[in-house]
Amino acid sequence: MSVPAKAVGQPKKAATAAWIGSALEYYDFFIYGSAAALIFPKVFFDESDPATATLLSLATFGVAYAARPVGALFLGHFGDRAGRKKIMVFTLILMGLSTFLIGCLPTRHQVGTLAPVLLVLCRVLQGISAAGEQASANSMSLEHAPAHRRGFFTSFTLSGTQGGQLLATLVFLPVAALPEDQLLSWGWRVPFWLSVVVAVVGIVIRRKLDETPAFAQQAASEGVPKLPLVVLLREHWADVLRVIGGALIASVSTIFTVWALAYATSDAVGMSRSSMLWVGALANLVALAAIPAWATLSDRIGRRPVFLIGAAGSAVMMFLYLWGISTGNYPLTLLLGIITFGVVYSAANGVWPSFYGEMFSTRVRLSGMAIGTQIGFAVAGFAVTFAAQIAGPDGTDWSSVALFTAALCVPPVIAALTARETHKVPAEELGARAPRQASRPEKVTA
Repeated sequence: MSVPAKAVGQPKKAATAAWIGSALEYYDFFIYGSAAALIFPKVFFDESDPATATLLSLATFGVAYAARPVGALFLGHFGDRAGRKKIMVFTLILMGLSTFLIGCLPTRHQVGTLAPVLLVLCRVLQGISAAGEQASANSMSLEHAPAHRRGFFTSFTLSGTQGGQLLATLVFLPVAALPEDQLLSWGWRVPFWLSVVVAVVGIVIRRKLDETPAFAQQAASEGVPKLPLVVLLREHWADVLRVIGGALIASVSTIFTVWALAYATSDAVGMSRSSMLWVGALANLVALAAIPAWATLSDRIGRRPVFLIGAAGSAVMMFLYLWGISTGNYPLTLLLGIITFGVVYSAANGVWPSFYGEMFSTRVRLSGMAIGTQIGFAVAGFAVTFAAQIAGPDGTDWSSVALFTAALCVPPVIAALTARETHKVPAEELGARAPRQASRPEKVTA
């Protein structure tokens, strides 16, 4: 069986589809984070205890991350057996549907404790969707990319997530400016309802994308493994552990996006919702340029040094950013926020799609990336809840939260230091250090 000619040589199309799909997917995902910090404590939880309500609301943000490893097991398995494209379309449908349903949920005042239960169920569906989104998009763009520009083209997935977060923030700016009664009654629902448009546009784009030539060649020449997970854990267990450790860097994103937003707009600091949403919007705007720039640098000097800059630099910058918020000085907070999230964190964020993807062979790449990242992301998701507890009953102990965030940056540093450098390794040799005959029991003929 030969690889279809149309499946060859479309890196720009694959990167564009990954960018747009991820932007639309993570629009859905990040509007939940904004709502969890600003609105849900008053809509779905007991307002008589604001501190507990905020803690529970932030915990629902983490629920999706807990669901991600489970989703990764299933979506990774089918992605390595059926192809990248089918998973990319499925994840958009699931995310769009679950997000739309959140906008339709009754509130605590209407149905009591059933309201947060339904919220958690929808959030679980969001988590399952996200489990396969980045891994399938990263695999698609990596396997279409030219050998000398894999970092650049694969980074489009992550710049897409920043684009989605930027879009979510811009949508929430006018919503957050509504009068309190309108915001809590109907205004917060509008960004969630818009996910219908998000899903339709994303599905149309992704259905037009060809399957990757690497996957088609793998299926045609050797077949796909019956149980990709077995092959993955037997031949790539050390790299799975590295990806898990490296994925903890996402804690910087969740604490920046959710906990810092809640802290800055609390009575202790007193910044406005709109002003802090602009910090996130401008930081993400800078990240749109910084991510491909860092990724291009990684194509020249390697994945490891760029990732290390992002991981170690983020540990330092989060101290400065949270300190800036504690001063109540908005211009200082804005500047430090842009540098922390838009520039420094983007180094790790821009390079990990290629860095992780190049650790695995084609036959288990999607499983390896999905399972490894989603276990690490699960910890990152609940980092927000832990931060809320670490900050104390009044939520003002920002230095402890900064120290906690820095500690979560240590495993990514270790993962990078122990990983191989792969930016110059030919695509067909990626992940090929294990004996090829070891996978023969799992092989099926295409």
